[in-house]
Order: sequence, then structure tokens, then C-alpha cells
Amino acid sequence: MNEIIIYKSKDKKTHIDVKFEHDTVWLTQQQMAELFGQTKQNISLHINNCFKEKELRSISVVKESLTTASDGKKYKTKFYNLDLIISVGYRVKSIRGTQFRQWATQRLKDYLIEGVVINEKRLNQKNKEIKILHDGIRILSRVIEEKLDTNEAYVWLHQFKMGLKLLDDYDHETLDSFGNHTKNVKYPSKSQYMELVDQMRSEFNSTVFGKLKDKSFESAIAQIKQAFGKKDAYPSIEEKAAMLLYLIVKNHAFVDGNKRIAAACFLLFLENNGLLTNRQQHPIISNEALASLTLFVASSKAEEMETVKKLLISVLNRNLS
Repeated sequence: MNEIIIYKSKDKKTHIDVKFEHDTVWLTQQQMAELFGQTKQNISLHINNCFKEKELRSISVVKESLTTASDGKKYKTKFYNLDLIISVGYRVKSIRGTQFRQWATQRLKDYLIEGVVINEKRLNQKNKEIKILHDGIRILSRVIEEKLDTNEAYVWLHQFKMGLKLLDDYDHETLDSFGNHTKNVKYPSKSQYMELVDQMRSEFNSTVFGKLKDKSFESAIAQIKQAFGKKDAYPSIEEKAAMLLYLIVKNHAFVDGNKRIAAACFLLFLENNGLLTNRQQHPIISNEALASLTLFVASSKAEEMETVKKLLISVLNRNLS
């Protein structure tokens, strides 16, 4: 749960943006002052007394978060959770404190019930996926057993085992997080990418194919180069390729052709780094797989980015081995 809900006092005179996070409620000193009809200095005094008297420990009820001011500048602000808010409410003897506690407690109960329902739905869905996976393995095993030719049985097993392993890893949340190639990264230039787009343009009947809308494309190809100190944000070629595909698809930098261009740039990046084919000189990804993965990225939600990235990395790792 990570959401902001507006609290309105019963007299409708006070409106406060209340932050819900980590199964509790968080307010700043200024918000508490508005809630209880006190000065910020008075609220600060009660907070300090609460800690001095060891009623609560600051480490468990206080957190700092970055907030943005009206001028766009970011600064650190202290937030205080519901335990401390209630403590201050008792100290200032404010009836609003009781009203707020009742309101916040009910909201938290609502979230808890909703969370249980959502988790039950996810569990049921997961169980269905596991059943489908097991059914698939059982059917495949039966087909293999029915084959008289041992070599043919091995072909069947080899054809499907990687897909089954990926499904199993997805179910058990053990997809690869890191790629295997970390040295001598060769980044295509923007002009190389755009030359590729120009070559593709004649193949598609669109007057706006590959037309840039903004600088989002530049941002995507620059982001995979980012580093913090001497450490790359995406250390391996596989991670960079996965994020390149993801960012170009999701940034929607082109008027038309975002998914096709993203897939082509993904291949160009791999080709530039010698990873477009495996040791047997076979393409590491089929046309169908490329289309499916690109559509998978396009259909994903923002909060699913890490799972998408891990799946892409896993596909590259295993096809390159």
C-alpha cells in the first residue's frame, strides 16, 4: 500500500493529504499542526517530549522522504506515523485527534481486507498457472514415452525444456537478474540507430513511421550507459539490451512504429556486441519470440518492470549458453 488520500475533518474546515505506506499513516509536523489546530512549534514540543519520556522510539515512528516544493526543488521532510500522531493528539487533548484516529484506523482496515482479497486472487491465479504448467509437463512426458525412437524423444525434450524451465523459474520467482557478459560494451550511436530506422521506413506504409516526437529516444539510449561512480547502472550487455527494448517501447518517442523500432534497435545493440548469435551461430531469438517479447513489454505495467527485465535477461542468458 502506497497511496495519498485526502482527510476532511467533520467540520469540513480542514483538508489534509494523508500518506498511507507500510501499513500505517504518515503526516508531517505542519500537517499535524493543521489537524490539531496548534502551532508547528507546539507540535514539535510534544513530539520531543514523547521521545524524552520514552513513550515511543523515533527510529520506529519517524522517516524522511524527498518532497518537491512549489519551485520544483526537492528537500527532505520528516513524516510521523499513526502511533506518534495519536500520542500528540492525546497530549494536545484534541477531539480531532480521536476523529482522525477513527478515520485512519478504518482506512487501514479497508486496505487490509482489500489486500487479503487481492492476495487470494493472486494465489488462485498462481495455482491455475502451476496446474497448467504441470499439465503441460505431464502431456509432454506422455508424448515422449510414446515415441519409440530414443533420438526423437530427445528432440522433443530439447525443444521444450527451455520454455518449461522459464515458466518454472517465473512461478518460483527465480528468473535471472544479471547477464553474463560485462566487458567491452559497444554502444551504437544515435545516428546508427536512426540509419536503421531510415532503412525500415520503406518497408512500412506510413508517412509518420520513425518520426521523433520528443527526446525520449535519446533518453532511452543514454540511460543504458548510466553509471554511479565506476559502477554501471546495468552492468551486463544482456541487462542493457533488455532495458533498451523496454525503454524504447515504453517511452513512445516515435509518432508511429515504436515497437518495431524498439525490437530492431534491440537486435542492433546485440549485433554490435557480438551476441546476436550463439556459439553454434544460431540466432539467439526467433522472429516469433522477438515479436512476443516486444508485445509482452508493451502490455506490461510500470510496476512490473523488474519482472519484464528479468524475463528478457533470462531468455538472452539461456539462448547464449
